[in-house]
Amino acid sequence: MPSQLTAVQPHRAIEGGRVTIKGGPFPIDGPEPPEVRIGDLRARVVYASPTSLTVLVPAGLPEGGRQTVRIAGFAGETAFLDVAGPCANGLHQVDNPVFDADGNLYVTYSGTRGQQVPVSIFRVRPNGTRETFSSSVVNPTSMAVDPQGRLYVSSRFEGLVYRLDADGSAQPFARELGVACGLAFDADGTLLVGDRSGTIFKVDGAGHAIPFASLPSSVAAFHLAFGPDRCLYVAGPTLSPYDTVYRIDPSGRATPHSQRFGRPQGLAFDPNGALFVVEALAGDSGLYRVPGEGDPELVLAGPGLIGVAFNPRGGAVVCSNDTAYRLSEWSA
Repeated sequence: MPSQLTAVQPHRAIEGGRVTIKGGPFPIDGPEPPEVRIGDLRARVVYASPTSLTVLVPAGLPEGGRQTVRIAGFAGETAFLDVAGPCANGLHQVDNPVFDADGNLYVTYSGTRGQQVPVSIFRVRPNGTRETFSSSVVNPTSMAVDPQGRLYVSSRFEGLVYRLDADGSAQPFARELGVACGLAFDADGTLLVGDRSGTIFKVDGAGHAIPFASLPSSVAAFHLAFGPDRCLYVAGPTLSPYDTVYRIDPSGRATPHSQRFGRPQGLAFDPNGALFVVEALAGDSGLYRVPGEGDPELVLAGPGLIGVAFNPRGGAVVCSNDTAYRLSEWSA
């Protein structure tokens, strides 16, 4: 049977991501597994069978982008992998980054509890330039942009949500929100805030907060996103081996939407209305597309991911705890 390379799954990754090459028959009877190269760099093979090779995406691929996948001895056989390149590092991200309508990306250095840092929020321009945006918020946790284009940031240390001005100065907007983390605006401009002790608050335009829904408490943070059905979707990792992604309807009734993740974190809807969830569980970490029915589909492999954001002008960003990676093109 002639050798062939049929697929790379998933076909997107960041450095360190675990991807599987399908095809064969692969020569695995020698003292070493087949040599696999992604771009010009050798990838470490961590599993090998006659029909499948699993490899780790090497660090140092120049600028990311579409990379060739080749196996020694498979002359003329080439597959491709879209590798997200770093666009900002030296971060401390604990939830999703966020884009504004102009395609500017906001990322955080959250720090340890109560830590004052020189810059807590950075802005990354569409051309890749990173600049200081704000030093006004201690432990910035989650971010959201309102319908008027203003940036809001929660502080898990202070239990506050701040509204930031164009110059990065911060004004307290809502108080007494517990361990304030996840933020999301509904279509009417009402802000929802997740207190990781178990309460989802609804905050009106004057900053007045009332309880909206109750969930089991989280060991890390609640992550919030509104879907095209006008329902709120919430992920919150616990100590359970399997955690729930909840769907909360406009009345505040919470029901399980998915129970197939071990440690779900950031979540977001893409421009087509599809839900994506970051799975942070070691061995299964990556970005998953969550259908209305059936199993989630791994669409991007990467270790230690925390958050995801979709650019209204096209493309997407995924974040680990310390680095943001940009995908210039995106389709579900």
